Amino acid sequence: MTICLTLLCAIAGDDTGEAILDDGVLNERGLSEAGATGAVLPRHSVAVRAPSTRCARTAHALALKTTLEPALHDFDYGKWRGRTAAEVAATDPYGFSVWLTDPDAKPHGGETVRQLCQRITRWLNSLPPDTGRALVITEPAVARAALVHALSAPVRAFWHLEVPPLSTVCVASCAGRGGAHWS
Repeated sequence: MTICLTLLCAIAGDDTGEAILDDGVLNERGLSEAGATGAVLPRHSVAVRAPSTRCARTAHALALKTTLEPALHDFDYGKWRGRTAAEVAATDPYGFSVWLTDPDAKPHGGETVRQLCQRITRWLNSLPPDTGRALVITEPAVARAALVHALSAPVRAFWHLEVPPLSTVCVASCAGRGGAHWS
């Protein structure tokens, strides 16, 4: 059987355009854009979402009934939680640089890129074969991790994949000999 996932990245956190390492405040423009996005989403038999406020509000803006999936939570940013990327780069430039280049680094004390990718791989591989077409509202980092797995890319490719708010990423799994293969 085939599983087709459309991962929709949640709306942005605020109007500054600055990446916030947390589940930040939502902007109204993003909420209205989410409503328009709903008209072009592919058909799906089930919709799930990550546990963040951004994902819940995105689902609400799309008027979707979703099931909460805890495994899809965003990075554990550790001591960087709630700060902007610019603040972290200014106060911990070495740690921030290492985090962006070494998938096993965790200068913030949270989750590594590799750990995130492994968590999302486990979730993908745990989906029942009869899942069918599913819409997954999630964080950009989770969509990147799913792409790393589906493309069989090295974990170092994680930061080279761009998935802006309200963009979609589609991945599919075909069951065959030796288990499922994602693409």
